[in-house]
Amino acid sequence: MYPKAYVDFLLHFHTDRDYFECHEILEEYWKKEPPENRQQVWVALIQIAVALYHHRRQNWKGAERMMKKALLLAYKEQEAIEKLGMDFPKLVQQLEKRSKDIEHRLPYASMNLPIKDATLFEMCQNLCKQLQLQWGKESDLSNEYLLHKHKLRDRTDVIEERERRKKLREKKKEADQ
Repeated sequence: MYPKAYVDFLLHFHTDRDYFECHEILEEYWKKEPPENRQQVWVALIQIAVALYHHRRQNWKGAERMMKKALLLAYKEQEAIEKLGMDFPKLVQQLEKRSKDIEHRLPYASMNLPIKDATLFEMCQNLCKQLQLQWGKESDLSNEYLLHKHKLRDRTDVIEERERRKKLREKKKEADQ
């Protein structure tokens, strides 16, 4: 009923609080669609995860900017968010509160997305049991890798892809001349 990427996003969001991984999972899923078919609801969820990643790292400007974008897009994507089994009014209330917390430089605190669909929630709970994960676990603020993953992860594949695209552009430029 729900895409696997979405369920994986929810698991990371609510268990290990790996917001960077949440972003990666949904971005990859979103990019599989041709640009004209890409659903903006996935961008809204990505932005929520990125805002929390920045908030946890005390990157106030990044957190504030991302949370504002997430809120604006969430309002536009209300119907799609509800179709993903979430309680839209509660979600917006949470995001608005978080936005104010960020604006006032209040410390990060973990949050749970308001899942309204009991079947989805039960599916997530069952997966947690199978994978021996704890739903609703607080972020491990002492985990440097979790806090700074964008700097510490292996970026070899990203760098190689950039080089590949650069060479393709150069070849195209030469062919056009």
